[in-house]
Amino acid sequence: MATIDWLTKVPIAHRGLHDLNRQRWENTLSAFDAAAKAGFAIECDVHLTADGKAIIFHDEKLDRLTGQQGKIDALTAAQAKSLRVGGTNDHVPTLAEALRLIGGRVPIVIELKGIPGRDDGLVKAVADDLSGYDGLAAIMSFDHHLIRDFGKDAPGIPAGLTAEGLRDRELEAHFAMLAHGIDFVSYNVHHLENRFVEFVRRRLGLPVISWTVRSLEDKATSDRYVDQITFEGFDPGAA
Repeated sequence: MATIDWLTKVPIAHRGLHDLNRQRWENTLSAFDAAAKAGFAIECDVHLTADGKAIIFHDEKLDRLTGQQGKIDALTAAQAKSLRVGGTNDHVPTLAEALRLIGGRVPIVIELKGIPGRDDGLVKAVADDLSGYDGLAAIMSFDHHLIRDFGKDAPGIPAGLTAEGLRDRELEAHFAMLAHGIDFVSYNVHHLENRFVEFVRRRLGLPVISWTVRSLEDKATSDRYVDQITFEGFDPGAA
């Protein structure tokens, strides 16, 4: 099991320290640099490009973030990098670019966005980018088929389950993922508390972070039940 006591030390800026996509957009180098300068850890999302690279982008479709039509996984890394985010000067960055920019200043938590049947090699692409990286980094995913590849394709990298839900069938699916050697859990703040999170923290002693905390009220809920927040849109240090 990977060492991951650093995960809960500081709040984690959701998709970087953006301003809710007014001028500094999510998952951009500007947002990552702002987070690093403020001393916050960084969460980001990655997809697999058509030429097998890890590209930082949340949505499957391009339109919301770039104003273009199409899907992110249909583009090569070079084509994706040519797109501007939100009409700003920020381009869609590769994971390798983001790691160079962050340079180990703060931890990074990378969420892998799976597209079944079109994401073979995503875990390995992320692991390749992280090989030799001197900073603190972890990977996580909602997608169980990707989590099953973590141990094989990204050995030694701290790995987590991103999750939500309160129904028994949802919780049981999460329990099944514990067999794959996960090191932490990231859970929807609006679905706390629940027996899965309680088991992971109290019985297994694994850290749990929450997503996405957007107010001091959300933070109070998160602080009550888990170990750290993934936040956006407010100052988590405000009184």
